[in-house]
Amino acid sequence: MKAKPFVKWVGGKSQLIDQLEALLPADFDQWENVTYIEPFVGGGAMLFHMLQSHPNIKSAIINDINPDLTTCYMVVRNNPSELVKSLQQIQKDYYALQSEEQRKSFFLQMREEFNTKALDPIRNTTLFFFLNRTCFNGLYRVNKAGLFNVPFGKYETPMICDPNTIFADSELLQNVEILTGDYRQTIAKAKGNTLFYFDPPYRPLSNTSSFNDYAKEAFNDLAQRRLKAFCDQVEAAGYKFMLSNSDCSDMFFDDLYVHYVIERVWANRSVNANPAKRGKLREILVHNYHATKQNLFFLQND
Repeated sequence: MKAKPFVKWVGGKSQLIDQLEALLPADFDQWENVTYIEPFVGGGAMLFHMLQSHPNIKSAIINDINPDLTTCYMVVRNNPSELVKSLQQIQKDYYALQSEEQRKSFFLQMREEFNTKALDPIRNTTLFFFLNRTCFNGLYRVNKAGLFNVPFGKYETPMICDPNTIFADSELLQNVEILTGDYRQTIAKAKGNTLFYFDPPYRPLSNTSSFNDYAKEAFNDLAQRRLKAFCDQVEAAGYKFMLSNSDCSDMFFDDLYVHYVIERVWANRSVNANPAKRGKLREILVHNYHATKQNLFFLQND
């Protein structure tokens, strides 16, 4: 069973993997004893791909500011059997409900319990999975108080428990170090041949399209500039990085990362209240190296 993201995540990279792989450093597969670091792990699609595709990665570190999410990763890694048992029970309880009104009431009850922030890791992760599968569009959004506030999604029999994925992910995560907090702490883990992949909250394409409420702390333009300064720190230390973000019409990132290489990739985005605004969007990928696997392929086949 192939490991894959165990949660739905806005901006997840599953359908961009081939494009991201093509833009890795050209000689990445020849690096030895690689350290791979994701300071904004989110759903982890790139993490699972990298660990399964590149055996030269000997050390992996992930971080996120969202403690509920990082608790999920730790529970999946350390307690998969207990988690599966708990998820199977909540799925059974949910499927037994006969009406949408009953399911909504159950959802709201579970959301209220989750927001008490006083749960043990297994229960907290169980409710995180449950809410992720039963809330509207699989969103994760919190208010300024840090409380999960996504409404009910009206799904009758969503897959709340997927044991195969949980056990596959648990096996892959065994040698992954999981951090919670500010992304800047990850540089202390870098050593030798290190690749950082940054997938921060995206800058909104417009004033009305903002969705980066993964944590109660806003990730505004000042935060984007601080992240660029951290990329400069990574560069100065001699490490490689890739960074994804939205392709804003005001050229914000073109100006911000002018001294680095900027590529454009295409992504399918399906999270929008207006179906007409869903579809293909261009994203940027910034990196601090010139030769990529894609360049090497074209040179070899020229």
